[in-house]
Amino acid sequence: MEVFVEVARQRSFTAAGQRLGLTRAMVSKTIMQLEERLNARLLHRSTREVSLTDAGRAYLAPCMATVSQAQEAARMVAHVAQAGAELAGPLRIQAPSSFGSAWLADAVARFSLLHPQVQAELFVDDALLDPIRHGFDLTIRVGGIPDSSALAMRPLAPCRGVLCASPAYLAQWGVPQVPQDLLRHQCLHFSHLTDGTNWHFRRVHEGQSEETSVRVQAGFTANNGLVLHQAAQRGLGIVYSTTFLAWRNLLDGSLLPVLPGWSLPLNHLSALYPASRQLSPKVRALIDFLVAEYQPVPPWDRELAAAGMLPLE
Repeated sequence: MEVFVEVARQRSFTAAGQRLGLTRAMVSKTIMQLEERLNARLLHRSTREVSLTDAGRAYLAPCMATVSQAQEAARMVAHVAQAGAELAGPLRIQAPSSFGSAWLADAVARFSLLHPQVQAELFVDDALLDPIRHGFDLTIRVGGIPDSSALAMRPLAPCRGVLCASPAYLAQWGVPQVPQDLLRHQCLHFSHLTDGTNWHFRRVHEGQSEETSVRVQAGFTANNGLVLHQAAQRGLGIVYSTTFLAWRNLLDGSLLPVLPGWSLPLNHLSALYPASRQLSPKVRALIDFLVAEYQPVPPWDRELAAAGMLPLE
């Protein structure tokens, strides 16, 4: 019936086949089988055009209604099936170790409690793994989307850098007053910073914007933010950290902000997923869940702002 309706609309076996993804021979065979079953000729064939017979015209209207109802029924079934299965099955997530441990693990656990049919797998790794090649449904990354048309991105939260050190370290080595003072300090460096050991600073002073950079001498380097954070707590030096890691220590005074009048480049936490695939309901639901958690201001920055330690732009 569907083939017949399309042939009647297109007045061509070839055009109908193109619309339906069938060969002309398959369309012709299907129509012949329908005519044999009905014991009636439905179409006149000519080299130029296909037209309806009287029987074909009589058959077309109820046939179109039946096809329309069948298509609508199929859409309803697909919708119900999708709704029933939309938040079920495996969900593979990859995130940086620091953010994954400090925040994402708890969020994914609460998401899983809301949707017990989802089988979440969280991989925390600071390597910049290819989400598609490694089979991740969702990758959380600090920074922008890689130069790849195969990936789509949705921003989740600002990722604010902050310099901090323990009170004991600053008591022993002094408090830097300007970025250049860092040249005389032990600096704890995150090896994944794109500009290497060049630390960039900006401030607004007397109504003028001022920018400067310092190439620090890294006394200790690691590829994991938690490692550096713990080293700073031990008094090893000044760490280039993030507010999502440092907020609690800044609030309780176990770490102190360094150069608070200067800001570090603002980065972002982003959700990456394969652009070529239709976004599954469970992935979309998790992204929406995380957006609701972290926007417009993430909870760690809200706490610091409430304590007057973070001016939100």
